[in-house]
Amino acid sequence: MNASGITRRLLNLADVLVGHMTGALAQMCTVLATLLGSLTASANADAAMLAKTLGMQMAERGYSRAFAAVITSSAAIITSLIPPSIGLIVYGFLAETSIGRLFAAGVVPGLVLALGLMITTFFIARKRGYKSLRDKRASGAEVRAALLDGLWALSIPAVIFAGTRYGLFTTTEAGAVVVVYVLFVAIFGYREFTVRRIPEVLAEAVRDSAVVMIMICAAAAFGFYLAWEQVPQAMSSWLGAATDNPLMMLLLINVMLMIIGTAIEGSAALIILTPMLIPIIDGVHIDRVHFGIIFITNLTIAGITPPVGGLMYISSMVMRVPMMAYAREVVPYLLMMMVLLGVLSIFPQLSLWLPDLIYGTAAVQ
Repeated sequence: MNASGITRRLLNLADVLVGHMTGALAQMCTVLATLLGSLTASANADAAMLAKTLGMQMAERGYSRAFAAVITSSAAIITSLIPPSIGLIVYGFLAETSIGRLFAAGVVPGLVLALGLMITTFFIARKRGYKSLRDKRASGAEVRAALLDGLWALSIPAVIFAGTRYGLFTTTEAGAVVVVYVLFVAIFGYREFTVRRIPEVLAEAVRDSAVVMIMICAAAAFGFYLAWEQVPQAMSSWLGAATDNPLMMLLLINVMLMIIGTAIEGSAALIILTPMLIPIIDGVHIDRVHFGIIFITNLTIAGITPPVGGLMYISSMVMRVPMMAYAREVVPYLLMMMVLLGVLSIFPQLSLWLPDLIYGTAAVQ
């Protein structure tokens, strides 16, 4: 997407939408992450992409490098909720839950998270004097031009939704379909990409993926050790005996996941904990789709939580930011996300109304 001009067009769209706001580059980061979420499906990929593009621009324009690392990694969390999220696919497979309903359930929480990030960024940017990029709002003509220019890129989520909704391909096949469709858009739509550049793009993808995979492998090894010592089993047993109130159970699970997230990488925790927690939430009649959104959100928030947050390491590596500097800057965003988790736990319809609208209530787990 970077090589084909798709990212640049989405960035231009983000500019005309929020370029007039205080801390415009940081606000553009959140908008771009929301647009990219439906294209990449990977929070790790988004964190790397945002840090390389907007993160570097922020540093050049006087933003704190630590702040740039925090907003690029925090905005990447949106990807874990916006379909076709890899985390939702893995959870749906492990929990034997409709992935289509999970995709629909993630849309509203993802947009609420984006709004929360933008509000938090506004207050920080105003306090520090981070400027806007435009003197005034973009005109209607500019917005229309940016939308038309980005139409090919914006059509990618529609392809994913239509294909999975009507059975043209499975959700696990969607990633491959997106790659093929992006190549089509790059070569025949925007005409800024040639087949000769594919080896170059693949080589860069391999290098970036290798860094992330090394961290995930190390986290998986630590997760295996904890499973060997039966730490998650002990915690799930305690939860099962603690309460039979659905809301209290969700709050206790949130606290447990926050603690676990500081020690285990999110992907490893997802695989280890899902089979253990599903019987518990079934026992207190918590909807599996609703729980999946809370579960994935919580585990992805762990990605920006020191000392083992994967998203933290990716953005900090690109921006060359020490962990302690990152830890100081991330506090306001973590507090906002804790509030969001509480709201999602208390009001399940934020997650469920869209899947109920699309698929009907009869399919609820």
